Amino acid sequence: MNKAGFSGKPQNSSNDLGDDIPVAVRDTPVAAPKMWLQPQILMISGVAGFILLALISSFLFITAPKKTVDSQSLPATSVSPSPAPSNNSSDAVLGHFPYPEAPQSELVTISANRGIRMRKAAAQKFEEMVAAARSAGVTLVPISGFRSVKDQDPLFFGVGAQRNQRPAERAALSAPPGHSEHHTGYAVDVGDGRVPATNLQTNFENTKAYQWLQANAARFSFEMSFPKDNIQGVNYEPWHWRFVGDRNSLEMFYKARNFKPAKISP
Repeated sequence: MNKAGFSGKPQNSSNDLGDDIPVAVRDTPVAAPKMWLQPQILMISGVAGFILLALISSFLFITAPKKTVDSQSLPATSVSPSPAPSNNSSDAVLGHFPYPEAPQSELVTISANRGIRMRKAAAQKFEEMVAAARSAGVTLVPISGFRSVKDQDPLFFGVGAQRNQRPAERAALSAPPGHSEHHTGYAVDVGDGRVPATNLQTNFENTKAYQWLQANAARFSFEMSFPKDNIQGVNYEPWHWRFVGDRNSLEMFYKARNFKPAKISP
């Protein structure tokens, strides 16, 4: 018997692969439901995406920080607190750096008969240094300690005018107001009590007091501020010493100056 499928064609017609599928199935448009559902799905997806985008946009708008009048008219950085004044080299005036003035509450007397004052930490170490020098037969005498910014004004402008000195000339000898180490409360001018004629003179370097300081001052956290050929261009002052024995003083005198550690022999 010659069997045929639902199409009525012999099954041995193997050259036509479509004959293996019954007519009822082949004639049914299988892709039609798919073609009808696809636009529906796309439409639903589009509407859902639009709603989701609208919800996200509304959320971002509600949670976004509101601009104030200041933030609209000023750059963002302008609303930040201003940084504290620094002793950056770009702020230097004629080789002198700006320093904050020591608060009065931080100052104590180191010379009762002359009323010379320094910050507490510096004053304590200075007194210890004086005592150590005395035990070695050397008399260290404080000549000048704390001077306010106001006190520095006549020393720079007044004396400069009396000596007919231009600001650049005066700055080699005295710091402009606001730029003196003396108003930090950490600086002190030192003399030799046995050779007072050398006070505030370069020949102070020939005294026993200076030689003792050179050998021992670092033990008490003091250093000479203006040695010969110093990078600030200030005249050599062997009598002017500053305290660098705590964090505040160290950062005050060294921060942002690009000083490199000194090389010493091992």
